[in-house]
Amino acid sequence: MQIEGLGEVRASEPERVILRMRGAAVTVSGWRIGAETPRGPGTIVLAEQAGQKFYRGEGVFLGWSQERLEAAYLALLPPSQGPGDDHLQLG
Repeated sequence: MQIEGLGEVRASEPERVILRMRGAAVTVSGWRIGAETPRGPGTIVLAEQAGQKFYRGEGVFLGWSQERLEAAYLALLPPSQGPGDDHLQLG
């Protein structure tokens, strides 16, 4: 798949991760997707807290805005396998 500014990107399957967020008293779960690009590797982590979504970029995604990280994250998700296949379900 192509992502603007990176060229052809190969993504890993979403992986569930444990996260500690600054200012939060609890540990939450999130999803991380790794990517290999012509400009190097990177990851995007999605965390949800109190109904809000937060994205964090590392590697080639470092410094990207929340909007740009969200668009790249959604583009990197594997195609849905049908009803009930929700890659973003954290519960």
